[in-house]
Amino acid sequence: MELWDLYDKVWERRHGNYMDIPEGRYHLVSDILVQHRDGTYLLTKRHMDKDIYPGFWEASAGGSAQLDEGPEECAKRELFEETSILCDSFELVKITFSTRSPSLIYSYLAMVDCDKEAITLQEGETTEYKWVDAAGLLEYAKSELAIKSSVERYRDYYDKLREQTEKTGENDD
Repeated sequence: MELWDLYDKVWERRHGNYMDIPEGRYHLVSDILVQHRDGTYLLTKRHMDKDIYPGFWEASAGGSAQLDEGPEECAKRELFEETSILCDSFELVKITFSTRSPSLIYSYLAMVDCDKEAITLQEGETTEYKWVDAAGLLEYAKSELAIKSSVERYRDYYDKLREQTEKTGENDD
């Protein structure tokens, strides 16, 4: 027996209607954890006008795929739109299905070599950014302003990172 995803309806996303996706349907989402070649990670603060998690920090760029767009194409576009970072290579970390916001989520790690001060934030999406080291990323993951569903998607990655930092003495938790 094979199970197939069926795509037979186009749906228009508007502010606040993400929960109105018809039952039994889902949308494709890509999110990207951004690591600079120097070992730091990019955190961005969501705009206060966002309908989901306004003002929260996130350790990913990303969003919903557009019509006829695959997960890597979506990741590349969203990363560029939200940060101005160009990246052509994404390492798949995990694929999850969320029934809460009906979505199929591809979570990636992007290794980038960019000017860290040249990030351009997308208007209406994010308001601030900062680069943090591995210990800072792990601290973010425990904070009240971290998006817990995103943290959970990268749980295995964070666990491995925690083990590495404990071995090297970088994280004093």
